[in-house]
Amino acid sequence: MTYWVYHERQEAMLCGQHALNNLVQANAFTPVSLAEIAGQLDQMELNYMANNNEGGVSSKDYLKRLAEGSGNVDESGNFSIEVLRSALLSRYNIELPNIRQQGLSKVEVTTMDGFICNRSAHWFAIRKINDRYWNLNSTLERPEVISHFRLAAEVEALQNSGYSVFCVVDSLPPPCTNEAMMDQGLPKYWWKEEDLLKGKTNAMTRADDPWKDVGSGRRLDGGRKSSVGAGQQSKPISEMSEEEMLQMAMEASLEQAPQDNAVSYPLTDEPAVGVKIQFRMPDGTRAVRKFLESDVVGTIYSYVSSKSDDRNVELRAGFPPKDIASKKDETIAEAKLAGEMIHGRFA
Repeated sequence: MTYWVYHERQEAMLCGQHALNNLVQANAFTPVSLAEIAGQLDQMELNYMANNNEGGVSSKDYLKRLAEGSGNVDESGNFSIEVLRSALLSRYNIELPNIRQQGLSKVEVTTMDGFICNRSAHWFAIRKINDRYWNLNSTLERPEVISHFRLAAEVEALQNSGYSVFCVVDSLPPPCTNEAMMDQGLPKYWWKEEDLLKGKTNAMTRADDPWKDVGSGRRLDGGRKSSVGAGQQSKPISEMSEEEMLQMAMEASLEQAPQDNAVSYPLTDEPAVGVKIQFRMPDGTRAVRKFLESDVVGTIYSYVSSKSDDRNVELRAGFPPKDIASKKDETIAEAKLAGEMIHGRFA
């Protein structure tokens, strides 16, 4: 049986995202999905302060926290441990406790499935694959094997050098052993385990595998059959940056998403008294606006669109974030959006 090791490399300041994806051995989390979780956690913290501080949303502590911005993601894309924990829990039902948590000291580290390590703003994963542990630090050129004998010493050394180590005792997704599973990750990040173990300088990645396109429509000249018109040949995904892949996904979404222009919702002036709703706009800026509880959710869409050059937008709220388009004709009170954080993106 052939095993493959998934190892995303560092791009921008997204090591938290890469650590999660390397841990689960799939391109499962994106900067957008993690940022949405960060926003929801921020909102939960603000709601707690509003409900427990004297003065509510007008208290000095609340206003100071609001002015500080997110406590769960910074402008460079560094995510907090709570974001990583929430992401794993919501998608895989996997917990990520600190290895020093009470009760874990009796668990042998060589029986654990994996680890997430953090110091300052850097995160990386260690993962068991085919009964071997691999250092999947996104700053490394390739995965590095860690023997069972060395694992406990490595974990202890990390802690002694200032790292916080979080662990997954069990239940991580199985490692990749077939073609179908490889579709869960980006081709250029898959490494054939046997090549890594042999120390080959030209160890094969999925992007280099000469058999990967058998039966997939590749022409004899090395090109790929495509349904796009002449002059529209696309860049291979394996050569795209994260920004290019995100742009491609957005363009595909624009092509496929139905345009909801049939019904317009008039936007009235902001009331002097009303319920506050916070926004993370499609362009990343923040805003706060008051609405009447009797206003329909459609007016929220009109507001965000008016601040976004009248472009169509998608809005999400709740935890985990859910699309609220189906609630456009409900009142804000009925949709329970008073005091919520709403995340926008261009449709």
